[in-house]
Amino acid sequence: MKCAAHPRVETNLRCGKCGKPICPRCMVQTLVGARCPECARLYKLPTYRVSTKYYLRAVGTALGVALASGVLWGLANTFIPFFFLNLLIGAGVGYAIGEVVGRAVNRKRGKGLAAVASAGVAVSYLVSIFLLPLILYGLSHILLGLPHGLFHILFDIISVALGVFVAVTRLR
Repeated sequence: MKCAAHPRVETNLRCGKCGKPICPRCMVQTLVGARCPECARLYKLPTYRVSTKYYLRAVGTALGVALASGVLWGLANTFIPFFFLNLLIGAGVGYAIGEVVGRAVNRKRGKGLAAVASAGVAVSYLVSIFLLPLILYGLSHILLGLPHGLFHILFDIISVALGVFVAVTRLR
């Protein structure tokens, strides 16, 4: 008997589903036995199959939540200028964006959705810095005598990284 895909190869093996003769080169070993490549058709799980429609929905949702949480993040930093609070806010923003994006795309998961949520956390932080008036932000730090240097920037970077981590773990 000759292999259906390789006519010069002699074989005694058949597909367990359709019975087509297959050689060891084209055989796909599955949990239920040897199959031909057509019958084996290894698909991704439906949870990880994300269409363009879902990506567009995720981007829109992430952008909307990022804008809203960025305004709240900026207000919290302006009126409660305690830089350790940034760590909690960053993690909360990451959780919120990851959870809302996950619900918007019907609990689908994947690297692309995790990247969308990560970008949402970064956009949220940028909104918190640039959307609110920089003069008010700077004046609150000058009037309260808080450090406005490398230490504060380091906590901002750590809080954004923490938010990205939380968002990614929600959609991985």
